[in-house]
Amino acid sequence: MAAPTSRKFLGRLSLPERTFVTDALRTETVGGVILLVAAIVALILANTPLSGVYGDIRDFSFGPQALHLRLSVASWATDGLLTIFFFVAGIELKRELVAGELRDPKAAALPVIAAVCGMVVPALVYVIVSASGGGSLKGWAVPTATDIAFALAVLAVIGTALPAALRALLLTLAVVDDLGAILIIAIFFTQHINFVALILSVAALALFWLLHRKGVRTAWIYVPLAVVIWALMHASGVHATIAGVAMGLMLRCTVREGEERSPAERVEHRVRPVSAGVAVPLFALFAAGVPLSGGAVTDVFTRPETLGVVLGLVVGKAVGVFGGSWCAARFTRAELNEDLAWADVFAVAALAGIGFTVSLLIDELAFPGDSTLAEEVKAAVLIGSLTAALFAGILLKLRNAKYQRLCQEEERDEDMDGIPDIYELDSPAYHLRMAAIHEAKAAEHRRLAEVAAANDSGDDGPA
Repeated sequence: MAAPTSRKFLGRLSLPERTFVTDALRTETVGGVILLVAAIVALILANTPLSGVYGDIRDFSFGPQALHLRLSVASWATDGLLTIFFFVAGIELKRELVAGELRDPKAAALPVIAAVCGMVVPALVYVIVSASGGGSLKGWAVPTATDIAFALAVLAVIGTALPAALRALLLTLAVVDDLGAILIIAIFFTQHINFVALILSVAALALFWLLHRKGVRTAWIYVPLAVVIWALMHASGVHATIAGVAMGLMLRCTVREGEERSPAERVEHRVRPVSAGVAVPLFALFAAGVPLSGGAVTDVFTRPETLGVVLGLVVGKAVGVFGGSWCAARFTRAELNEDLAWADVFAVAALAGIGFTVSLLIDELAFPGDSTLAEEVKAAVLIGSLTAALFAGILLKLRNAKYQRLCQEEERDEDMDGIPDIYELDSPAYHLRMAAIHEAKAAEHRRLAEVAAANDSGDDGPA
């Protein structure tokens, strides 16, 4: 019997996948910096004499009462703007399943196992800590999420490069986390359902799918229809962000004859900047503003619910993602990319402990009747995410010189054909182009040597 063949864990991405990851994370990095600024502004407003004005704006309600849409500004940000975020998450998930790293079950097994463990272990840490201290178990899902935009903002601030394979792992973790968050919200935080509104919302989704299948591309049709789908989903009692996910999953991710890009890619290219640069930062502006007095910070480390969130993010995420990765590689005989070490996987696992946006959303859903505890858990999310960011930042900084060399190798394009050289090492045409380039350089150096020799002989002549 033949021995099982080993596979690469965090191996080189295909060129199309690498291009997608690079472009997607570039937008998320910019959005992450804006998100970071919005969170800082929210904390400043909530902890200065402007807190009263900030609270009045956040609690101001508007919208049609007849449609059950008279919501506060904070609720519009949570239920409305985050729908855009989850719409992009739905597109990402569809693309990963159809054309990305998750399309091959064997290749997807390791990062998916790592991501699932990175959700289960933080939840277990929360339950153990909270139960042992007699606290509420309602917040078990709060530390399960990873905020990729915030994580990338941390990388941008500390100036750390990440090789493409580690960036892809971080993106896969975030995509699976988003899927987990979608399921958690839909299953555990839907209590009362208006079936008439839900059926109408599903019917509108079917119309959305039919129009898309028929090739209709007019935004003036889809945008009003999307608003109707969202409003009906909100009225049904199912969290409105599920509507965004459903619409994202309906978009076609494959390219047909005559198309340069798939519809999903076109829409994502337009909507992602709105999500990363506007929707998520505005949500953070109205969700992250919590008082952080000395007593409040102390309570985070003494109250079982808040301590469970902090330890879930900092310890649970790192242990879960790293442990899941190592066990999956061990039992599937996958070999780690020779350019990387398990210390790199642990650093990314620690970075996954930054659980900002979705953690804040789940916090609001988990403690709807206890505003005091909800505010304290928000503070725990902020402190836990900051701690995870500092810890991961130190680990990544220690390896930054190696990461920069790997990134330079991945970007090198000496034949200037627009394709990194590392993807052309098996191409005869590439080597012929490089031979011509080196021959031209050699000829130029021979000419310069002759010129230098002539100048030397001239200098040796009589005065």
